[in-house]
Amino acid sequence: MKLKYFLAIAGFAMAISSCDEGTDNIGMSLISSNDDISVTTQEFDVVTASYIPDSVYTYNNELYVGHVTDPETNATVDCSFMMQFNMMEETHLPDKEYIISREDNEIIADSCLVILFFNYCYGDSTTAMKIRISELDHPVADGIHYSNFDPVKGGYIRKGGLSQSHMFTIDDMTVKDSIKNLSTYDRNVMFRLNSPYTDKNGVRYKNYGTYILRNYYEHPDYFKNSFAFIHQLCPGFYIETTDGQGVMANFLQAQLRVYYTEKGTDDNTYVSYLSASSTDEVLQTITVKNDKETLQKLVESDNDYTYLKTPVGIFTEVTFPVDEIKTAHVKDSLLSVSISFNRENNFEPLTKYTFSSPKKVLLIEKDSLNSFFEQVSNYNNKYAFYTTLSKNAYTFSNSNDINNLIVRMYNARQAGEKNDPLWLEKHPDWNKALLLPVSELTTLSSSTSTASTTIALINQMGLTSTRLKRGTPSNPIKLKVIYARFNN
Repeated sequence: MKLKYFLAIAGFAMAISSCDEGTDNIGMSLISSNDDISVTTQEFDVVTASYIPDSVYTYNNELYVGHVTDPETNATVDCSFMMQFNMMEETHLPDKEYIISREDNEIIADSCLVILFFNYCYGDSTTAMKIRISELDHPVADGIHYSNFDPVKGGYIRKGGLSQSHMFTIDDMTVKDSIKNLSTYDRNVMFRLNSPYTDKNGVRYKNYGTYILRNYYEHPDYFKNSFAFIHQLCPGFYIETTDGQGVMANFLQAQLRVYYTEKGTDDNTYVSYLSASSTDEVLQTITVKNDKETLQKLVESDNDYTYLKTPVGIFTEVTFPVDEIKTAHVKDSLLSVSISFNRENNFEPLTKYTFSSPKKVLLIEKDSLNSFFEQVSNYNNKYAFYTTLSKNAYTFSNSNDINNLIVRMYNARQAGEKNDPLWLEKHPDWNKALLLPVSELTTLSSSTSTASTTIALINQMGLTSTRLKRGTPSNPIKLKVIYARFNN
């Protein structure tokens, strides 16, 4: 019988917590005559602060390159990335005698390209930028990689290896508008790797593509799968900005193409190419360099607001009054907890390229931050809660079950101090959570459907920014709690 009434109360609590009006009765008990049940609401004070992360876990599908300045803060952001190529298992090329592309009777590649396909960009697409591609000396090891991973400082760039720069604009002026308007046109930037190339053994080739082709026929086992290709032949490339300001490009994919001419079984000649792509199946890493000094000055000087800035900029730290919530109604059950983080409009735009506000955010127990993203998890309404920007606020209400977070924090402290008198000293963040922007990692719901399903939340690596009203001891953010109890 009591379970039935608690379910009814839970529904009632949801209705209360979703209302913006009618809060004049905060602290008043609502009595059910059916089973003498009391429902009580109470507000608690929450304080917030800006938090600058050192780095964040980066998922394997993020390719950003560029250098921009945040028009609100004048803090710079620089992104670069490392990519490997996925060689499909049992890749097949024509028998050697059918290859027509030759020099001194040795097989050569007609040309070799690394193509980066654009997804979108921030900034003026007509602004020139210069990026460099550098060959890796050895593969970056699989495992956990954060945004402060730097292949240059890590000694991954091959000394004397392939290195080439390319100046371009995202809106390529050399391509006619009639071509750009075609549905088949993909915006891209190409590195033409057609200069002489010398491998690590001192063997000289006409170009990088020739190095790939000849190894196919001399060492076919290098091509049996991606692991062999990466560890025996092509460990990957690093892409970085060397000149240009004001553009950040996001890439869908990179491709390595090696072109050659072959004779078909019909005695006609055909231009073909060997292709390998950067995909989730192989490793990709992104390196983010932020102007931490400027961000720190902003955080220290602003007492009115906290911030959400990506990539790897500023999060908002939330301190929950866990003890007060649990001890205010010792004999009551915690039914619902709700809180809103009100967004303030961004500063007056100094440029039309002011960063957009994050649309999706995660509220997560601070101590669980790294493990959550390393495990590529989805929100669970236990210690990780998800919401979207609505009515100029990020609101967590009964539907998010964030009461679970309060109970989890309280129980962790009770159990910890029971076993270790120094537990609180060792866990200073026990009652803290972080609010941060995220992206959705999706997959098709089925092989026959175009609908997608969110399978995980990952750190937002694009450019976003907003400021939130700060909760201070003198002007806190209000957290609303609904309790219930059986009086008998």
